[in-house]
Amino acid sequence: MSVFRRPFKKALALPLLVMPMLLGTPAAHADGMSLADAYKVISTRKLVDLTHGFSPTTPVWQGFGQASFTTASDPKTYRPYTLEQDGFRTTFYSMVGQYGTHVDPPAHFHANGLTMDRIPLQEMILPLVVFDITPLLGKDPHHALTVQDILEWEKKHGRVPKGAFAALRTDMSKDWGNPERFKRHPFPAWSLAAVQFLVEKRHVTAIGHESLDTDSTPTLDAEKWLLGQGRYQLEVMAHLDEVPPTGALIVATWPKVENGLGFPARAFAILP
Repeated sequence: MSVFRRPFKKALALPLLVMPMLLGTPAAHADGMSLADAYKVISTRKLVDLTHGFSPTTPVWQGFGQASFTTASDPKTYRPYTLEQDGFRTTFYSMVGQYGTHVDPPAHFHANGLTMDRIPLQEMILPLVVFDITPLLGKDPHHALTVQDILEWEKKHGRVPKGAFAALRTDMSKDWGNPERFKRHPFPAWSLAAVQFLVEKRHVTAIGHESLDTDSTPTLDAEKWLLGQGRYQLEVMAHLDEVPPTGALIVATWPKVENGLGFPARAFAILP
């Protein structure tokens, strides 16, 4: 499978077990491995949650406003449901789709782009590479990942594998509890050139980052371009500092909202 070419050596074994079943290939074709064998491997690996929990006080773009969580009520009587009276309880959520850790499908920016319910399942479990630019932020706290940064990364870790999910580590997630600090602008980000290189030269499937946006430009150039190429992204990711540069897998999931333009997502990494 071309998605897992060398030099992505550390990640090779686990994807070869898992990916055939996702791509419609009988699992037994992967060196005679079964789904049970794949599960045995996965169950021994450390999992890292790449998702923030969210609440009505969660940082969000000022143009959207905060979410509201209220007790769900009987639509006829407007009486809130309670355990004491009804035997169950539930919550009514009112929020924008781009809230907390969330998925941006191509349709978020483009009329003919894929909506979130049409993103293929095969694109929801991928090899994960992490570009860590935190060492560069001391001199430039607003550094945007460059093509040269990627090439330097590849000298140490090997070529970015085709089909990968590329994540940008900036440690902004550590400011999650300080909304004003977290929402600062400008912020460490992707450059348009870096995103174009990853899509056109390395053929990544998706990208992700810790900030509320892909880039700091007034017109969100990198984000608009990426989604225009039919790629999706995860925003406001967490705990990328716990994931190695290569060798892990990412599993990214979200509700299947019909014609959805974005929604809170749950993503986690399977470490090598």
